[in-house]
Amino acid sequence: MGFYDRYIGPALIACACSAGPISRQREKVVPLASGDVLELGMGAGANLPFYDRERVTGVFAVEPNASMRQRAEKVAAETALPVHLIDGVGEQLPYETGRFDCVVCTYTLCTVQDVARTLAEARRVLKSGGRFLFCEHGRAPDADVLRWQRRIEPIWKPIGGGCHLTRQPGAAIREAGLSVSWQEQFYLPGTPRPMGWTEWGEATS
Repeated sequence: MGFYDRYIGPALIACACSAGPISRQREKVVPLASGDVLELGMGAGANLPFYDRERVTGVFAVEPNASMRQRAEKVAAETALPVHLIDGVGEQLPYETGRFDCVVCTYTLCTVQDVARTLAEARRVLKSGGRFLFCEHGRAPDADVLRWQRRIEPIWKPIGGGCHLTRQPGAAIREAGLSVSWQEQFYLPGTPRPMGWTEWGEATS
């Protein structure tokens, strides 16, 4: 891991992921979580302030980036929630089948190596009828914006920790066999459109 990936990149990503418009999106989704929760890609812990402490019994999380884990651990130490954060990836979750009541996935599917495998693992560890809460950015529906996303993406990925701009989170969630009960989408306010197309909602296993 180079200097940028260890120090500069995580600092920039943590700042961007806690910006006002993104935090307001987290606030629409994270408080809906309940029971034992698995968070895919905790990052710097930006979701932790939004969990409802009366509804959530524990937050378990995987995060492969050591610098991000260190940041998240500091945030976790300041919350009343029991947080169990480990080094891990979404493609290979170290939890038994049917372990969790809820999986939370926010601004994560853009960076995982294998979206389909990550979602298959999320489905596996959910209880029957368990809830998958998501908020992701991705491929814009407008052709002119999509053209810019395709131009920018090769440069954007190394800057943004492997972030892809043209993935389709809602479609991928459905293809994984999760049943989407509701979904909303729009361009994130105050954000350049190539980075701002956002989809959020809830699915069940």
